[in-house]
Amino acid sequence: MSLGSMILIFVTLLLAGMPVAFVMGFSASLYLLFSPQIAFLDMAPQKLFSGMDSFVLMCIPFFILAGEIMTRGRIADRIVDFANLIVGRFRGGLAHVNILASMLFAGITGIALGDIAALGSHLPLL
Repeated sequence: MSLGSMILIFVTLLLAGMPVAFVMGFSASLYLLFSPQIAFLDMAPQKLFSGMDSFVLMCIPFFILAGEIMTRGRIADRIVDFANLIVGRFRGGLAHVNILASMLFAGITGIALGDIAALGSHLPLL
């Protein structure tokens, strides 16, 4: 299958109204499936499993769990209350409280996902 036919399939699917992400994945899969240079059926499982073998992917659920534990233990509420005590009286205090609480929480956990899990549900309640 040539590059021109792949571009034609890409444009046709795009004009048919298929979402761009699916068009890109479908046309790339067709190219790899029908291309004589690449053994797609041997390469796809290897790439899928090597992409999942990452310590970063293992850490994300544990940081979210740490954020939930801090939420249930009311640590996140105390951080938000402390930030509200410091900067809540200024103009735009809710934004300042959000930023300061995120900075304090980032110093504790060190990752944004734990911050989102713990503080994301509490700040609109102020």
